[in-house]
Amino acid sequence: MATDLIEERPWERREAFLHLNPAGVLPVLVDATGLAIPGAALICEYLDETYGDALGEQRLLPRDPRARVETRRLIEWFGIKFHAEVGEYLITEKILKRFVPVGEGGSSPDTVAIRAAKSNVRYHLRYVGYLARRRNWLAGDRLSYADFIAAAHLSVIDYLGDVPWEEDSAAKEWYARLKSRPSFRPLLAETMRGTPPSASYADLDF
Repeated sequence: MATDLIEERPWERREAFLHLNPAGVLPVLVDATGLAIPGAALICEYLDETYGDALGEQRLLPRDPRARVETRRLIEWFGIKFHAEVGEYLITEKILKRFVPVGEGGSSPDTVAIRAAKSNVRYHLRYVGYLARRRNWLAGDRLSYADFIAAAHLSVIDYLGDVPWEEDSAAKEWYARLKSRPSFRPLLAETMRGTPPSASYADLDF
């Protein structure tokens, strides 16, 4: 499915964007009919309900109820828990505070928060490694939305150079498999103005 990527700065709280998602957070998918689907988990569900049947064995939300529960559990783990314990801290302190006016929350980075996030990411990386050593993919035998959600969240932290991949070889090998997939490479080609990626971010042999 072809998509057009549009840059949005959620801290600006544009009225047009808030009409799409009153919560004012990303991502938001707008389909060909103009329907706005907010949030990564909802987007996954929408894509599965709309296109899943035609994908057969390539379906990213499994048919089996137990496998669907596990996939959804991991989507929530990374979308909520990982983001709250790692991503939100690092994105806020290293990126957002540079763009937001001082009166609206902008300031110098909080080094305590950054250290906490860097400590937390080690725990999450060990969990990824734990899953990767016991399964073919994170949620089971087949590639699923859980892998892409997890990899997307980790890629943000990897962009900043804050994922200690050397600490867990199984997690690194799992991410390398995702990283080398053609569907994942456009993500690795994106950069943020004023914030260059880490040296190994787009390197498939990191």
